[in-house]
Amino acid sequence: MRRRRIVALAALLVIGTLAGVPTPALADSPQASITQMRLEEADDGIYLTAQVQFELPLGVGEVLDKGIAIYFVVDAELYRERWYWADRKVGSATRHMRLAYQPLSRRWRLNVSSVPIANAGLGVSLNQNFDSLPEALDAIKRVGRLRLADRSEVGDEATQPVQFSFRLDTTQLPRPFQIGVAGQADWNIVVERSARLALEKLK
Repeated sequence: MRRRRIVALAALLVIGTLAGVPTPALADSPQASITQMRLEEADDGIYLTAQVQFELPLGVGEVLDKGIAIYFVVDAELYRERWYWADRKVGSATRHMRLAYQPLSRRWRLNVSSVPIANAGLGVSLNQNFDSLPEALDAIKRVGRLRLADRSEVGDEATQPVQFSFRLDTTQLPRPFQIGVAGQADWNIVVERSARLALEKLK
């Protein structure tokens, strides 16, 4: 029964796409933005903290309301500058986030893991529950303590090169939905940034 509902909803998305009728959005542009990035030094390594802002389009919200989970992925890379050659990557981290509505409890569940989250692998992820969708989205937008590398991997330069990306990952949706949302601007929530960040001592 659940699979039939998924296929039916995905079919509606496909029909809307073929008919040239875009899914309504809450904002004119669903593009994300990065409002903060900090590189911090702790006793056990180098950590990145970031703040992302975006408006969840109505089409994505409707899919969530149907009980279909959506996925976000964060990637970060730390480099060491080399004046004689291209910068050398010294560390990286990836964070996968799965957001889903739980009809029985009427709460929102967020699973966080360093590896792709499949239904069979939820036990290896960190689970958080929220009373409302805005609360859950706030947790997704706050990217905290991504461990990138050991302290010994970075030099003494005043700033360190960092690459950061945040995206809504449609490849982890059920396959019928992957077809239905292909090319729809509502689902194009992605932002990337390269920056040189000062290494701050974590207090």
